[in-house]
Amino acid sequence: MKRILTIFTKGLIIENPLLMLMIGLCSSVAVTSSVSNGIGMGLAMTFVITFAELVISLFRKLIPNDARIPIFIIVIAAFTTMVDLSMQAYFPALSKSMGVFIPLIVVNCIIMGRVEAFASKEKPLDAVIDALGMGLGYTWVLMGIAAVRELFGNGTILGLRIMPETYQPILFFILPPGGFMVFALFISFNLWLKKRVEAVSTVREAA
Repeated sequence: MKRILTIFTKGLIIENPLLMLMIGLCSSVAVTSSVSNGIGMGLAMTFVITFAELVISLFRKLIPNDARIPIFIIVIAAFTTMVDLSMQAYFPALSKSMGVFIPLIVVNCIIMGRVEAFASKEKPLDAVIDALGMGLGYTWVLMGIAAVRELFGNGTILGLRIMPETYQPILFFILPPGGFMVFALFISFNLWLKKRVEAVSTVREAA
């Protein structure tokens, strides 16, 4: 149980794909102008990475080493297509607002990196736990950054007005420079939190 918990929590803080590994930043900045987009992208990516890691882990011993990258891409593309078509059918407004970024999950560095580094070498259960940790770590960062950007950029959260009617939106937060600035603040906070967690772990081990 401790091993599974360790694998899961790595993606949340210690090896968070956005705040620690710093991959997939450009698409993340693009979709975090609103909380709804952040939630949609986070859940879509979590679905794809979870099932992609599961399938590749199940068949890891049958995948030829020379053909592994094309096979990984085909598996990821299949689940991405499922997500894209489902969003178009059931959440057309969200699908339209996110545009090309859902199909681009196919080439998301986070998914390809975890599939190559983890799922292709580990057991299915470990692969699923790793994928859930990475996916939820990705999702909470998107939601947090999107909440800050939408709140200060539009005065709303999920389209609901939070700021007073007299509030003047700061458009800087909606633009890409504002997104990168908020990202930098989140990265700084996560580094501080990581040090605190490591310090507590060190004290417990010493005791």
